[in-house]
Amino acid sequence: MALVAKGFEKANQNVKVMVIFPSLGSGGGIKAVAKGLIDIGLSSRSLREEELKLGLSSIKTSKTPSVFVTRKDVPISGLSTGEIAKIYRRETATWPDGKRIRLVLRPKTEIDMLLVKKISPEMSHAVDTALTREGMLVAMTDQDCLDLLAKTPGGLAVSTLTQLVTEKHPLKILSFNGVTPSIETLVDGTYPLFRELYLITKKEPSGLVRKYIDFVRSSPGRKILEEAGNLVITGKFKG
Repeated sequence: MALVAKGFEKANQNVKVMVIFPSLGSGGGIKAVAKGLIDIGLSSRSLREEELKLGLSSIKTSKTPSVFVTRKDVPISGLSTGEIAKIYRRETATWPDGKRIRLVLRPKTEIDMLLVKKISPEMSHAVDTALTREGMLVAMTDQDCLDLLAKTPGGLAVSTLTQLVTEKHPLKILSFNGVTPSIETLVDGTYPLFRELYLITKKEPSGLVRKYIDFVRSSPGRKILEEAGNLVITGKFKG
């Protein structure tokens, strides 16, 4: 969104867009819009029933591959569902070079953990096991997650392709079940893991907010999103 905001400012030179960073998270962004503290929130989920009652609307803008990521010094290029489950259950505790595997988790209600749990019943149980284990590393925001991973030898975490592309972290994206995460493999259906991204606004947004959303959906806005690792979706307002 920071890149989109720059593009919008370039096209509308009398307008300044403030992008809050680090992220507020989906829930935090939705609450901030409802309270009038920000004009547009970015969410990884659609609005819940109780949030719709707050007079909010959402529009789905894109999908981005969810990815397993590690440090570049970890000697692997990919993982399978079975291998990941064993890591989360701590049945596999070291990488091939003998270094300890350190999981960087997110809170149990965060979208990354929910997506990993949806991979299979085996993975759902494995994630629950990891989240209840004492002494685990838990990052509260997307940015905290990758910052912590970069500092943790042997670390493994879940992120998104768009975050890694835009924030330029020196980390390694892993293939999943032999498939490299990309927009192309997301389109052809061979890569199954992705996060949907929504813009959240008041039900009757201001003209300037609508102008911003129109820019997101325009050719220049779509190009920015695509170059940042997103599959663009032409959605309609809901709410």
